[in-house]
Amino acid sequence: MSALASALPDFPWDLLEPAKAKAAAHPGGIVDLSVGTPVDPVPALIRRALADASDAPGYPLTAGTPALRAAIASWIARACGASGELGVLPTIGSKELVAWLPTLLGVRPGDVVAIPSVCYPTYEVGALLAGATVVRSDSLTALGPDRRIKLLWINSPSNPTGKVLPVEHLRKVVSWARERGVTVVSDECYLALGWETRPVSVLDDRVTEGDYTGVIAVHSLSKRSNLAGYRAGFLGGDPALIAGLLEVRKHAGMIVPAPVQAAMIAALGDEEHVDQQRERYSARRDALRTALAKAGFEISHSEAGLYLWATRGEDCWKTVGDLAERGILAAPGAFYGPAAAQHVRVALTATDERVAAAVARLT
Repeated sequence: MSALASALPDFPWDLLEPAKAKAAAHPGGIVDLSVGTPVDPVPALIRRALADASDAPGYPLTAGTPALRAAIASWIARACGASGELGVLPTIGSKELVAWLPTLLGVRPGDVVAIPSVCYPTYEVGALLAGATVVRSDSLTALGPDRRIKLLWINSPSNPTGKVLPVEHLRKVVSWARERGVTVVSDECYLALGWETRPVSVLDDRVTEGDYTGVIAVHSLSKRSNLAGYRAGFLGGDPALIAGLLEVRKHAGMIVPAPVQAAMIAALGDEEHVDQQRERYSARRDALRTALAKAGFEISHSEAGLYLWATRGEDCWKTVGDLAERGILAAPGAFYGPAAAQHVRVALTATDERVAAAVARLT
């Protein structure tokens, strides 16, 4: 275990503790915009579903109940524009899935996992846990003819940048990967949060034409439905790949609790609460974006998702320190890759009162 742990990078958020302490010392208290953790209430219909299913003495199914599988498939058809027959699988949130997916798919030492140049750190961690080599690239041409590549991660809308990949690019990725026998995994956890453009799923008929061979999409209810505390995620895509994942996960006991499965059904069947939450985030986004611009920041991408990707053209740690002096905590771009060393990620996940405090301190 010590050898495995030593192969991993430092846990990013531990490195942020000094800045957090500085921000917490502000007379008005800290405004923590560093982590995208929901702060608004869990919708009542979801809490009722959880409570109603709380008498659950038996073991739940790793595959999910038939009702949950149907709810996931129906939601993917509606939200992702997918008309084909696909496999689905509930997961214990999305982070554990991201971290263990290369291992569960059979990626081994000597293999290569390709990840975006700026991305969620757990893509790299998952590859390292499998003993694979990590390559950062946003260009299929740059990846070239390397036959060691077994898995290609894409993320749209991106965490942290908020960039959205268009249909044409997604088609090229899928085509490129199929020619080489590479599995494409698309992290789409922010799909419901498009601001300046409408995000497209890799499962969309315009991308795959209903053929999901070699393609998996990762989704989460953490942001869409404020269910980060429930650990509720799911996969959709290639039926053969997902059937294999199910078999491995059954052996490993990777099971979503029965009450959470019931809550997921309620969440997936209702869009009103999603619309209401999107309106909250939209208002916070407008306020923070205006304040950051007045404070001399340039906003890059950020057309979707839960973050503003901001820069002042300086080292990200200097920006983090300056914001901490104002009692505002942001995430340094260095957490997301060397190419992000001059950006900070500013989350929209704070209460209206804390967002207002941040706006006042910035302007």
